[in-house]
Amino acid sequence: CCYKNLVDLGLELSFPEANSSLILVRKVPMCFMEREANELRRKRQPITKSIVEELIQEQIELVQTTGGGARGTLPLTFLKVLASQACHGAIKFNEHLTLEESCGLIEALSSCKLPFQCAHGRPSMLPLADIDHLQQEEQPKPNLTRLRKMVRAWQLFGK
Repeated sequence: CCYKNLVDLGLELSFPEANSSLILVRKVPMCFMEREANELRRKRQPITKSIVEELIQEQIELVQTTGGGARGTLPLTFLKVLASQACHGAIKFNEHLTLEESCGLIEALSSCKLPFQCAHGRPSMLPLADIDHLQQEEQPKPNLTRLRKMVRAWQLFGK
């Protein structure tokens, strides 16, 4: 009952009549193959088989719990694969960016619904200094000399 939905997602299966418990995978979604390529580049084990098994199991559980009536949402398996790809392609801490790249990144983030977290929900940026309190006279000003020393130490550490 979920075959058409899986085909729409890019997963083509066939069910040989000779063996009722066998499922042949004819085609997988491109995002699964890209994830596989990333894993192999990192000298890790192939994962496409386990991802396809997880997707099929997810669809079976969906049919069992809803009677096959729930449609229209992207399966959790796809969301996990896409979230992983998004993070692996992300800019990493201490990675150098040009001014143009930095401005482009800020502009792209401004159009996101959740610009302050990655696809997994982890923070994607942190404030370097909190200057909101500077408007209030009773709050102490940040120690800029200490901040500069910390930045210099971090620059030396990075090299």
